[in-house]
Amino acid sequence: MLAIGVQENDGTRHLRVEAAELARLVRRIGAKGDRFLVAQRIPDLPDVFIQVWHAEGGEYTLEHRDGSAARHFEVRTDGPEAVIAAMTGWARHEPGWGDGLDWQPLDLGPQPEPAPPLDLPADDLRQLHDRLRLTLAGGYTTRAELAELAEDHLASGDHRPPSRDQAEQLADRLWLERVGEQTGWIGETDPERLTRAFAALEEAGITAREHFSCCGSCGDAEIAAAGAPDARGYVYFHTQSTDSAAAGHGLALRYGGFDASPLTTTAIGHEVAAALTEAGLPARWNADPSHAIEIRPLLWRRRLTG
Repeated sequence: MLAIGVQENDGTRHLRVEAAELARLVRRIGAKGDRFLVAQRIPDLPDVFIQVWHAEGGEYTLEHRDGSAARHFEVRTDGPEAVIAAMTGWARHEPGWGDGLDWQPLDLGPQPEPAPPLDLPADDLRQLHDRLRLTLAGGYTTRAELAELAEDHLASGDHRPPSRDQAEQLADRLWLERVGEQTGWIGETDPERLTRAFAALEEAGITAREHFSCCGSCGDAEIAAAGAPDARGYVYFHTQSTDSAAAGHGLALRYGGFDASPLTTTAIGHEVAAALTEAGLPARWNADPSHAIEIRPLLWRRRLTG
């Protein structure tokens, strides 16, 4: 698989696609409403991407940016094959991936001045940093979502302390800080073990969702519609539980059967606990269907994608 995320014209995102799937997507674009693809690295990095635009009957326009607007280039090709080769090479970090193409600097016009530094009371700034770092530690956010959170977190009525530009600058700075931290993580992490356990449960007919809904009440109301119609039961954790795990307090899982039977809920609980144990996670549960399954101790190191 390629360590990239690919976004389609309609906003659909694909993470870690196979080279053959990337090629299929490139060959497909051209129809109205389906004319471009944007690929980012995993983890996403500010001002680093490659994208292609194509209308049926016309050329392909391939662009890539390498860290700033001053390093934004484009090339036009008659067919998709050169685009596929370049995008695949870029995704694989291959030396000389763009050689042989007539890249030209893209003039984007005058660029905006950097936003002024945030001028906030110390308590507000600390609260904002703490919220953003906790969200980053959770690992499910994107750079765009983090910037939106930075802009809105301290807002009250018409009072919005960081401007959009200031929010984006702060989000990108903290994002890169977290990306730097995760470069030191070696091997499979506990959240990756959890994802593996949830995939096994999904395969066994149990709807399994990470970071699902805002709370237990909403999650319980929404989980039945989130999976296959013939699912036997469910397991999930909500966003507040993600925050708890990221803060070092372990993770609580909600589970049950769709027939509301305590016997079914208990049986689903045993399957969930067994899948967690098989994945190498410490599942704590007393087999009481009214009690959550807890994973602790838990070292929550979820790698960012973006």
